[in-house]
Amino acid sequence: MDQAQVGGADGTDADENGSVPPGEEAAGPAVPPLATRKPYVHENHGDRRKDAYYWLRDRESSEVLDYLKAENAYTGARTAHTATLRQELYDEILGRIQEDDSSVPSRLGDWWYYSRTEEGKAYAIHCRKHESLEAEEEVILDENELAEGHGYFSLGALKLSPDHRTAAYAVDTDGSEDYTLRFRDLATGDDSPEAITGTAYSVVWANDNRTVFYTVRDEATRPYRCVRHTVGDDPAKDAVVMEELDERFWMGLTKTRSERFILVELGSKITDEVHFLDADDPAGEFRMVRARTQGIEYSVTHHGESFYIVTNEDAVTFKMMIAPVATPGPEHWEELIGERDDVTLQGVDAFRDHLVIYERSEGLPQLRIRQLSTGDEHRIEFPEPTYSVWSGENPEFNTSTLRIVYESMVTPSSVFDYDMVGRGRTLKKRSPIKGGYEADHYETRRLWATAPDGVKVPLSIVARKGVLDHGPVPLMLYGYGSYGSNSEPGFRSSRLSLLDRGMAFVIAHVRGGSEMGRRWYEDGKFLHKSHTFEDFIACAEHLVDEGFTRPDRLAIRGGSAGGLLMGAVMNLRPDLFRCVVAHVPFVDVVTTMLDESIPLTVVEYEEWGNPNELEFYQAMKSYSPYDNVREQDYPHTLVTAGLNDPRVQYWEPAKWTARLRARKTDDNDLLLKTHMGAGHGGASGRYGQIEELAFEFGFVLDKLGLAGEADAGGGSATR
Repeated sequence: MDQAQVGGADGTDADENGSVPPGEEAAGPAVPPLATRKPYVHENHGDRRKDAYYWLRDRESSEVLDYLKAENAYTGARTAHTATLRQELYDEILGRIQEDDSSVPSRLGDWWYYSRTEEGKAYAIHCRKHESLEAEEEVILDENELAEGHGYFSLGALKLSPDHRTAAYAVDTDGSEDYTLRFRDLATGDDSPEAITGTAYSVVWANDNRTVFYTVRDEATRPYRCVRHTVGDDPAKDAVVMEELDERFWMGLTKTRSERFILVELGSKITDEVHFLDADDPAGEFRMVRARTQGIEYSVTHHGESFYIVTNEDAVTFKMMIAPVATPGPEHWEELIGERDDVTLQGVDAFRDHLVIYERSEGLPQLRIRQLSTGDEHRIEFPEPTYSVWSGENPEFNTSTLRIVYESMVTPSSVFDYDMVGRGRTLKKRSPIKGGYEADHYETRRLWATAPDGVKVPLSIVARKGVLDHGPVPLMLYGYGSYGSNSEPGFRSSRLSLLDRGMAFVIAHVRGGSEMGRRWYEDGKFLHKSHTFEDFIACAEHLVDEGFTRPDRLAIRGGSAGGLLMGAVMNLRPDLFRCVVAHVPFVDVVTTMLDESIPLTVVEYEEWGNPNELEFYQAMKSYSPYDNVREQDYPHTLVTAGLNDPRVQYWEPAKWTARLRARKTDDNDLLLKTHMGAGHGGASGRYGQIEELAFEFGFVLDKLGLAGEADAGGGSATR
């Protein structure tokens, strides 16, 4: 339901976490559990809907938990024959990873900060060195120690005080995204006595090194309060400095790179409001940049006595304005970069002497550098026809070096330091791929499919060299297409386990994302949501028509809102796909969007529409996967869920699976796999995540008839 694009969830056994080590299988039934209970009835717009599976919403019910465990056992039984294949895949994927590894250190003040991993440990260790990289290492936080005794662990915020003496950190130990905030004295390694529960994602330090601002969540898990805390004090004394009562708006906190201001950013899907506070005066009053105006989005970057403001006011593809810090209201905004039809302005970063301008043109990210003293600009060029690039760790304000991260579907993640004056770049690190990976043994292409309304839809494809020239090949097609989130053509070493078995991997850049700019997003939401599904089907048909694959060799994959995409296209064209993987899928659209008690529902009226309005209700009803399951043959399908998922509640995939099983007319596998101790992102820790990926790949390879070992001739590691 949200923007997270996630992997699968584990759950083939009935242990506490719902997971099974590779190669070990749970005994399970040969037939699926039945999900027939008394119908639940609700009325809406005169349409009386009977929902026979509404009872699955009761997470406290032993009957529901037993049902989910029975589904997991059934999935374990139906996939037992892939145990050896899954172990091979696990070994291959892990075998490509440099387990003892380290990030590129970033300098902030007199310190160098980095994180590293160790062989056999699932989580990162956060470290620093004083003044020199040759200095003795200090461990700030070891996630492995914090994770001990927990089946799930996720580190949220990790923020250092301006004097580098105290770390504020937040942890989630069940996947619910409900964080507990603590404070660690870095000299002693001891935590301050207080533990603040129920916090959200944002933590910011004031410049006095004692005061922090954090956000807390409401009953719908929405970050809605900004709270001020003094380290060492009783959290019960904390002062609420701002509260957002409009349920459409989320609250986030940031600090400007200049370290002069703390920002409270309030945003719905289509409207923004920013408040700022002098970081030297934590007890002071926040001031507002611009009051919210429905439909106007803006973001704020600080430099000197000015704010740089990127906004869509009278500019669909956004423009950049400048305003004085002293009088930042819209009546004082002056235009610096106007709207351009062919370029979407996505954001700006400010450094002492330069602005970094992030844009999107022709479906690809672009970076422009502007020298503030002269106004001179240049664009950073990149070598491949399709790629991903983004800003890396850039904590310093007084620098002319920009750290960027670049990758493509054949080029592993590469960290560069770019000289904004001399225009040269230095490769600081390319992610190592164990086993002798050779990029020249693989190729990436950009293709274009034609949607029913004539719009050209881009696809990014990767395969072993020569594979695409020899007839229909097994192929995995991935899609997302919501929230304006881009499915970037990046590198995944795990993907080599598919490519080295002769598969191709393709990303369909469908409408609803922003790959082709802001209008691409607008044309795939609200009443235009059907374009997302039509685009994906057009991409699949193009791959078949051009001879790259056949329906019986085509697997598709998507998660969360991408799981909605999977469910919709399965209903529309089940004949086009051999198998489907739908991770934590947002599939019960109508029921969820009618229930304002569910996290994200009200917030997402501005993404999907409000079903209490007839036109949006009818639109949702027309594509909601759960509501459109019909009596027909469906592809082999693997569905995952997380019992503690706050974004897509576990019952959506559970209900959808039950209805599919009751109505489908084929004998193909339909498997539900619920992680009983995790949330939206599935298992935590790299080994659990690899295990889940091996399960998914094993399912797909088995259904496509590719259960043999990988061909290591491409230079990739297999074991």
